[in-house]
Amino acid sequence: MELGQLSDAKDSGVNYTLLRDEETLHAGIFDKPLPCFGCGLGWFSFLVGFLCPLFWYYATVLYLCNHYRKDPRERAGLAASAIAASICTVAAFITTIAILI
Repeated sequence: MELGQLSDAKDSGVNYTLLRDEETLHAGIFDKPLPCFGCGLGWFSFLVGFLCPLFWYYATVLYLCNHYRKDPRERAGLAASAIAASICTVAAFITTIAILI
């Protein structure tokens, strides 16, 4: 018996094949919900970073260490946190220079 054919179909001369959904083959990786209330570690760090900017730097370290390879859905949030951390660093540097001069 060939793959995808039923034993009854062999007798009647009709070939039946199994139908597979291409989306279900790759969906198993992303069935697990994201951590931090479902929005992911990157976006959670981005939002909480407005209260405590250290979260932006934490997410930047994760971004630079390729944490998003575990789950590609995290990449956008981690990148947003890295951008926010760099803007915060530049703003702090300019503020410090303005105070000292």
